[in-house]
Amino acid sequence: MAEDVSDVEPVTRRDHENSWSANLEQPRHAADRDLVVEQAKDAVEATESGYHVNLVTHGDHGHPETYLWDELEAAFENVDLEYVDQCGCGGHVTRAHVRD
Repeated sequence: MAEDVSDVEPVTRRDHENSWSANLEQPRHAADRDLVVEQAKDAVEATESGYHVNLVTHGDHGHPETYLWDELEAAFENVDLEYVDQCGCGGHVTRAHVRD
């Protein structure tokens, strides 16, 4: 059963016509991998074609390629994923390029 996340603030409230970063490494994200995936999809969807969103994911879930990339590639035909780096805090950065 999924945890109630109705009180979790969305990572985006508007479409982004520029490159930007989505913070998916809050304590609630550490406790709920499904929330990370859901909000990562929301972030990609809110990113206009020709730009990218940096998805900063919590380190507790490990490398995002193992749980996030397949989900994003299945949801979007126009996204290219690139691993950027591991943050000093242990989180990971995936750059999702939204193609035209």
